[in-house]
Parts: sequence; structure tokens; C-alpha cells
Amino acid sequence: MGREWRESTLGDLAAPVRNALVGGPFGSNLVSHDYVGAGIPVIRGQNMGGRWVSGDFVFVTEAKAASLEANLAHPGDIVFTQRGTLGQVSVVPEEPFDRYLVSQSQMKLTVNRELADPVFLYYVFSTAMQQAYIRQNTIQTGVPHTNLGILRDTPVPVPSLAEQRAIAHILGTLDDKIELNRRMSETLEAMARALFRSWFVDFDPVRAKAEGRDTGLPPHIAELFPDSFEDSELGEAPAGWRIRPISAFADVAGGTTPSTKEPAYWEGGVHAWATPKDLSRLSVPVLLDTERRITDAGLAQIGSGLLPKGTVLLSSRAPIGYLAVAEIPVAINQGFIAMTPKEGTPSVFLLFWASVAHAEIVSRANGSTFLEISKANFRPIPVVTPSDAVMQAYEERARGLYERIAANERESGTLSAARDALLPKLISGEVRVSDA
Repeated sequence: MGREWRESTLGDLAAPVRNALVGGPFGSNLVSHDYVGAGIPVIRGQNMGGRWVSGDFVFVTEAKAASLEANLAHPGDIVFTQRGTLGQVSVVPEEPFDRYLVSQSQMKLTVNRELADPVFLYYVFSTAMQQAYIRQNTIQTGVPHTNLGILRDTPVPVPSLAEQRAIAHILGTLDDKIELNRRMSETLEAMARALFRSWFVDFDPVRAKAEGRDTGLPPHIAELFPDSFEDSELGEAPAGWRIRPISAFADVAGGTTPSTKEPAYWEGGVHAWATPKDLSRLSVPVLLDTERRITDAGLAQIGSGLLPKGTVLLSSRAPIGYLAVAEIPVAINQGFIAMTPKEGTPSVFLLFWASVAHAEIVSRANGSTFLEISKANFRPIPVVTPSDAVMQAYEERARGLYERIAANERESGTLSAARDALLPKLISGEVRVSDA
């Protein structure tokens, strides 16, 4: 621990006020029947895990919240998970609510601001060392849980208040930029998806021309679209556009899992190997890395081999529908439909087609334990096929949006690595703020 640091306990950092460190209400005092459409938000497990309490809330009435006043959390308070996903910790933000009700599965701490900075404490509890302490002190009887006594006695390193705030500022600035990138990427993704739906699902430019209206597109793009519709096997379709199976646009493949009992397939692995779990963690559909890697020997066990960059991955079971474009060469397990674009087909077209065609894909799945879409059932799915010129125009517009998303994700990966490297060093005092 660095000079001028002392070790304290979390209880010592609690504010000298009533109910500074409390758990959630007694079980029967807060039940699902108490939830209403608006009012005082309730902090549950799904609202935890990031720096700030956030997400979709359930609510209770003002009267119900008043009856559980001891269990209220206010801006700047820290909330800890008591049972469920232990180790979760979040700070109550300044807005949009002035108070929250803590659920039965959480505990909250009102911090003595003369001794500690709440965001600094959030980062303390984000370190591997503090997470290990939580695991080691978990009560294993019944559902694994912790309690107020354990939380109160948890040791924490405490530098000066000025240094706490500086550390929180450095780490918070990195997290702010990562969050900004995430929001920007989600907006860009929504724009690209909306463009796909407008052109290839709702046929807005064709409809506008057929009705004598302005398409809202530049003239050189508007002229690429027909001005009438014709009947097709999928119903009304733009005149001259064909119906073709998805297999005409992409080579469709699956994968497998090399035996996990064979070390030669895994130890020292160099090739990215994806499972649907890798996609489930993504906030936007860009795959830059995988949790596990396989060796050359492991790769040889997978018939589809190493799929090229630009392959679109669709989880094919439990659940069907996780999507991402692989920005790296990748091998896959058996939980995927992989679409490697054929010449003239942009990856972004396949990505957003699979997104808007989700219901159709699921309708072709089968299985008794869980639904799964097979390659044989996937390949014939029909697609309304635009002209080559319209496809190229879409790629020129959507590709730029997608590349900005990918660039944001790469930058966020770099920032995350910097934050993760700095976090334990700053919290322990190994690296001082001036050096960082």
C-alpha cells in the first residue's frame, strides 16, 4: 500500500446518520404486487453491475416508499448485492431520480463524504483483490449470500480524500469515454438498421416513386429504385427485384467443439474460437475477440475451419438471434449459423437482414429441448433481392456507419485495457496519480 494510505473498514466510512448502512426490506414488506408503473424506482440486480445504478426499473408508490424509508438510497449512496450475483456494486447517480428503494437482495451505504469518495469506493470494489475477498467471505449456507456484518468489516485502502477524487476522476474519465462510444455505436447501428428496413423491408423509395412523392434520396440514388411493385412468392415486391434464397448471398456453415479433454487442442491456442456466449456480452454487433482460443490441432477438428473476417455469426440455439460481424478470423462451435458473404454481398446486408428476419428464422427452427435452426432449414430462407446497383448504394451508406461502430469498439477495447491495468495499481497505491 502506498505512503499516506491507511486501511479502514467500510463501516468506518459510513456517514454518521441513521440507516447509513442497511439492507433491503424484509421479504414480505416488498413483493411484486407492490410494483406500479411509475413512482419511486426499485434497485434490483438487473440495475447493478456498472458504475451507476441504471437500466429498466420497477416502481413503488410514494406511500410505499415512505413506509420503507429506512431502505431508501439517495444520490451518492453505494449499493451492494447481498444475494444473487455477489460482487456487484454501483453508485446511485445524481439523476434522474432523487431517491430509490433498495430491494431485498441489496444493501446500501451512505458514505461519509469527509472520509471517502463514493466513486473511488466503487472502483475499490471493482478490483480483483476486493472481488476475491467477497468470494472468500461468502456465506455458503443455502443460497450463497453475504450480510451487513461482513460488509461492515470489509477492509478497504484509503488514501487522502484528494487522491481518492483524483483516482476516481482518472478511471471515471476512461469509463465515460467507453460509455460515450457505446451510446454512439448504438445510435449508428440503429441508423444502419433503419436504412435497411426502409429500403429492403418497407420499400419506402419504391413506394414514394409509385405514389409520385419525393423519395428524400439524392437523385442519383433515387433513380436506382423501380417505381412500381409486382406480385412475388413473398407478396408485393419492387418490380424487377428477384426472390432468392439466403444461400445465394452467403456460404452457410456451422462449427464444432474440439474435445476439451485433449490439451493439444487448447493449450497455447492461437486461433479465436467463438461460442454464443462471446456474442451475448456484446453491446453492438462487432466481434473483436473471443474468450477461448484453439491450437492448429484443435482447428483441424472443425470442418468449417477458420472463417474469414467479415463473416456474419448468428447464434442458432438457446437463444436464436445473437448477431455479430467477425472482425477477426474465427472458428466457431456448434451453436452458430455462419454466413460468409459471397462476392457482391456486403456483410452489413447480411447482418441487418438476419436482424429483421428474426421471426422468419425462428419459425423454421425445431427441437424438443430447445429450438434450433439447422443449416438445412436456414439456407432456403427467401430474400427479396435488389439490383446490384441498389445493393452497392446500400453498402456505401451502411459500410461507413458500421466502420465507425467497429472503430468505436476498438477504441473502447484499448481504453478498457488501460483502465484495467491502472485500476489495481492506483487503488493499491503502487502507481500514484501524478505518475498515471
